[in-house]
Amino acid sequence: MKHCGVVLRVLVLLGCVLSIHNGLAMEEEGLCSSSAYDYGDALGKAILFFEGQRSGKLPSRQRVKWRGDSALSDGHTEKVNLIGGYYDAGDNVKFGWPMAFSVSLMSWAATEYKKEISSAKQLGHLRTAIRWGTDLILRAHTSPTTLYTQVGDGNSDHQCWERPEDMDTPRTLYKITSESPGTEAAAEAAAALSAASIVFKGVHSNYSKKLLSHSKSLFEFADKYRKSYSASCPFYCSYSGYQDELLWAAAWLHAASGEKKYLSYVLSNQGWSQAVSEFSWDNKFVGAQTLLAKEFYGGKKNLTKFKSDAESFICAVMPRSSSVQIRTTPGGLLYIRDSSNLQYVLSSSMVLFIYTKTLISSHVNGVQCGSVHFSATRIKKFAKSQVDYLLGNNPMKMSYMVGFGSKYPMQLHHRGSSIPSIKVHPAKVGCNEGFSNYYSSSKPNPNTHVGAIVGGPDSNDHFNDVRSDYSHAEPATYINAAFVGSVAALLAESKEECLQLSQINKPANMAS
Repeated sequence: MKHCGVVLRVLVLLGCVLSIHNGLAMEEEGLCSSSAYDYGDALGKAILFFEGQRSGKLPSRQRVKWRGDSALSDGHTEKVNLIGGYYDAGDNVKFGWPMAFSVSLMSWAATEYKKEISSAKQLGHLRTAIRWGTDLILRAHTSPTTLYTQVGDGNSDHQCWERPEDMDTPRTLYKITSESPGTEAAAEAAAALSAASIVFKGVHSNYSKKLLSHSKSLFEFADKYRKSYSASCPFYCSYSGYQDELLWAAAWLHAASGEKKYLSYVLSNQGWSQAVSEFSWDNKFVGAQTLLAKEFYGGKKNLTKFKSDAESFICAVMPRSSSVQIRTTPGGLLYIRDSSNLQYVLSSSMVLFIYTKTLISSHVNGVQCGSVHFSATRIKKFAKSQVDYLLGNNPMKMSYMVGFGSKYPMQLHHRGSSIPSIKVHPAKVGCNEGFSNYYSSSKPNPNTHVGAIVGGPDSNDHFNDVRSDYSHAEPATYINAAFVGSVAALLAESKEECLQLSQINKPANMAS
């Protein structure tokens, strides 16, 4: 009987071990098994969106056919060429600061998930989208201490509902100089160009070198002439200050150039680093922290502050964390702000995916949030749930990406999409006519802006598909850029990464 008791205890213990192992295996399966959504299709459509946002002379290979050439004289009043770049959102203004952030995010995605994006046959399109932005930033940087940061007056533009091809509102130019600096805008441009230089390094080496050279110059300008950027207020105001952009730019410059002075810069200014619960066009702290945490796990242990702050962000957004700061909707969506909430959801997801990639490659099983431990698998699973929510797994049973799935927003708050294409209706549509005939129409937009991601549902998971509701129905470049960086991670569910996850999660007494 004594031996039977021992055997029974051994069997119970073995059962517990198997139960834990099976639970972990089920977690892995949730990430590594086939999905209900075609992430490759979603990625392609998210990148295609940028072609619908293009300003300037459209190329012969333009795939969004309802658009035409526009704003072909931008910059001429000051004898500079500011043609090109992207219209910011549903309007016809080119805001350089958030556009540069969009370029930074797309470039980050292209460097982190190059192989996976390439396997989906989207790497070439993504590089083209990045370059459409970087070309304008280069042209806007007309001297070491001059950067044009905006084309178009936001107030007058918002008084009109016109296609970009018909636009006759003032194309007012805004710039920063040594006499009138704007550190956030210059530093973000530096971050965008250095990140993009990595993307083009093995493809167009001369272009990559040019990007890096301008990035270094812009960073020096941003750091030497420190003053908060205010030219794009009230549309884009800096609430977090400029220290986050300086750290973000320095981290990218270190990654792109390998020069120790940029690492020394972040170390000497690590007191600036803050634990935050938001990653956005305004607040880049956790972006810099995530980049530098990778360096920490690579052996640079003097970067502990950045690693700790990055993990505080994870603890702030993960449900059931003992230090959670961000609530979720009843349907499970992170809810940071009512206006354009999906931008924050997707930028958070992008950080969660990239940070867990670092943890997995460093053979670190997760993050400790007070009394709660989150495995890398669990963090990834939550990030995946945010992407899946957007694509249709939500109480409204709809996709928040135009053109994806069978049900999606039909009344996008977007001038070009809501007015018939100039190729179908060549007669000019003026300011007031646009408002009365198209903005106020209850009909679906005549042009399907494929890939556009709207601001998203309210705090109760409800979405009212009405064009006038810009807080929830308007797309923006930085929303899509963050989605690219999030959905690309789900293409990365390769056998190699799933194997790494299983090795990390395998109980010690079951390891081979």
